[in-house]
This record gives sequence, structure tokens and C-alpha cells, in this order.
Amino acid sequence: MGAAMRRIHVGNALSAFGLGFTVPFLYVYVAQVRGLGSMTASIVLAVFAVAALVVLPFAGRAIVRRGPLPVLLVALVTAALGALSLGLANSATTVVLSAAALGAGQAVMQPSLATMIVDCSTADTRSRAFATQFFLQNLGLGVGGLIGGHIVDPDRASSFTLLFAIEAAMFLVLVVLMATVRMPHAPHIKGDRPQARGGSWKQLLGNRAMVQLSVLGFVLFFACYGQFESGLSAYGVEAAGISTSALGTAMAANTAMIVVAQFAVLKFVERRKRSRVIAAVGLIWAVAWLAAGYAGLGHGSRTMATAAFVSTYALFGLGEAMLSPTIAPLVADLAPAGMAGQYNSAFALVKQLALAIGPAVGGPMGASLHGPYVVTFLLFSLGITFLAVRLGRQLTPVQDQPSLARSRVVAQGGAPAEPVPASA
Repeated sequence: MGAAMRRIHVGNALSAFGLGFTVPFLYVYVAQVRGLGSMTASIVLAVFAVAALVVLPFAGRAIVRRGPLPVLLVALVTAALGALSLGLANSATTVVLSAAALGAGQAVMQPSLATMIVDCSTADTRSRAFATQFFLQNLGLGVGGLIGGHIVDPDRASSFTLLFAIEAAMFLVLVVLMATVRMPHAPHIKGDRPQARGGSWKQLLGNRAMVQLSVLGFVLFFACYGQFESGLSAYGVEAAGISTSALGTAMAANTAMIVVAQFAVLKFVERRKRSRVIAAVGLIWAVAWLAAGYAGLGHGSRTMATAAFVSTYALFGLGEAMLSPTIAPLVADLAPAGMAGQYNSAFALVKQLALAIGPAVGGPMGASLHGPYVVTFLLFSLGITFLAVRLGRQLTPVQDQPSLARSRVVAQGGAPAEPVPASA
């Protein structure tokens, strides 16, 4: 791992650590601590999603034209200003404007960092690089949330101001760290990706494999990530009678599964077809929804219901660990040379759409339509398997299974392409 990649991974961990301080407490801060009410708090949460949807279409083109590093630095400064002003805001207007700045900055960080990982990795190391990123993000969020929970005091607004100040400081530290990164040239597998002919969205939409992957990605994020803190938690409380402490245990089980399983499943995933791995995740998540169905609709004891509900979150975590070295590298491999930034931004836009629509659909269903809720998302999980198998037919053999390229190189006595090294 080169110096540039190490700094990128440290940056990912720092940004996630900062976010972990504030994300779990944002609703309470706006609605109760600042006394702005639940409606304003809901608007603030919506503003995060809207800001992301507004800036991401422009972020991709900016990354292509200017490079990921300058775009990342602007996003970090914007997010730092948004976080600091949010911690000091005491009116609805300033809270909403601050949330817009923070949400826009956070949204642009994702494709910028992803593109930097692509540029600093080879076809051989890309899956492991993205797996490491996902591992550090979850670890940072978990540790940040744990520490933030011990610092925060709902009776003291200053404790929340401290949390947002820490978040802003993490972003500024990341600015300094990223400013020292020297980016290498990105490697490409010859013959597997067409050269870019302009940076238009029309070209991206003409890539059938990328369009199918985007549809698949929407279903993935809608059926899993979009339910964690909305529909599934509401279902657990209302249908299964899960306590708040058990709900916290379930979230912890999800994070623990990712941390424990991430590198254990990496070798398995690296030698399998990506489309088959994604299809397997759909089946695993279908089992997770069956466990959720038992927890809320079965007639077992409270202990059994709680165990089934916790296992639901753990199974989701296993699927996430399998996806992290699969989806993001596939987006990069589908992008024409020099277009990784736009493709990463497009996929991030799909993710934000799913995360905005998922809670709006799943929240009411999980709270009141218990049976239909489980059946609906069980079918979505099986749909993931179907879409993944269909996607596999659109991919070249090397796009679907990059290890084939390494096998060909060894057979021919050659060496895989490496990025042009950059000094630290």
C-alpha cells in the first residue's frame, strides 16, 4: 500500500469518525435542544438528502475536469463550515442553511474519495482497497457514535456545540492531510474499457451495464440501507416489541459483523464472479427478512424474537461486507478512461435517491403494515438476485471476474499494469 493510499484510508476513517459524533443525535439536537420542533428537525434531515441530489450531478463533471483532490478539498471546507455553523445555530433558517452546506459537502466527499482510491489502486488491489475503506468507515462511525454518546447531554446545548466542533475539526484535519497527497496516474486494463468521448451524461446512460448496475444499486440501497433507521427499526418496535436497548444491540451486531467478516470474506469474493456475489447477497438478505418476519409475526418468546431481530441486522452486515469489495470496483471498471469521477458521482446519486425514498416508503409500512412490509422487502431481496444475474450477462469476463486478467498475465509471462508511482 503506497503512501497516498494510506493517507486516503486515514482520511476515510477521520471523516467517518467525525460524522459518527453528530449523525445519531441530529434529530434530538434540532427538535429538543434548540427547541425548533419535530417538523424543523424532519426538514433538516430532508435537506441533507436534497443537498446531495442537487450537487452530485455537478460533482462528477468537476472531478473529471479538475481531478478528485481539489474537489475533495472544497467539499471538506464546505462541510466543516456547515458543521461548525450548525453547532452554533439557534434559528430554523440558520439550521437549515447549515445542514445544506454540511449535506452538500458530505455528498461530494464520497465520489471524490472513491475516485482517489481508483486512481491509487491497480486492478489487483482495488477490491481490497474498497474493502478497507468500508471497514474503516464503519469503525469510525461506531467509535465516533460511542464517544459522542458519552459526551452529549440533552440538557446542555454546549455539549452538542462541542460535538459539531469536533466534526468540523476532523474535516479540517483531513484537509491538511489530503493536501499532502501526490496522486499517481490511474491504471487501466487494456481492451476492457472504451476510451471516453466526452464527459456527458448521455454517454453514461448509453452504457447498458452501468444503467443496469445503477438500477441494481438503487434496489440494494432501498431494500437495506434505506430501512435500517426507519422501516426496520419501526417494525422491530411495533411488531416485535423490541426494546430500545435491543435495537441498539442489533445495530451493534451489524457493525460487529462488518468489522469481523470484512477481510474474512474478501478472499472468497475476489475469486468469484461479481454478479454471483451480488446475487448471493440478495439471497442472504432474503433470509434476513425471513428472520425479521419471525421476530414480528411469529409466536415465539420475547427472547427468540429479539435474537431473530438481532440476527437480521447481522445478516445484513454480512451482505454489506460482501458488497464493499464488489460494487465500487465494478463502477470503476465500467467507467471509460478518465471518467471514474462522473461514474462514481452518478452511482452516489442513485444511492442518495434510494436513501431518500427508502425511509419514506418503509417507515409507514414498518410501523403499521407488518406482514406486507416483510413480504415486500423479501421480494426486493430476491429481485436483487435476479438483477445481479441479469447484470452478469452485460459484463465482459474480466469485468465480472478481475482475477481472470491476473491469470492471463501469468500465463503470458507478463506483469499487470501498475500506476505511475507518486512521492509521498
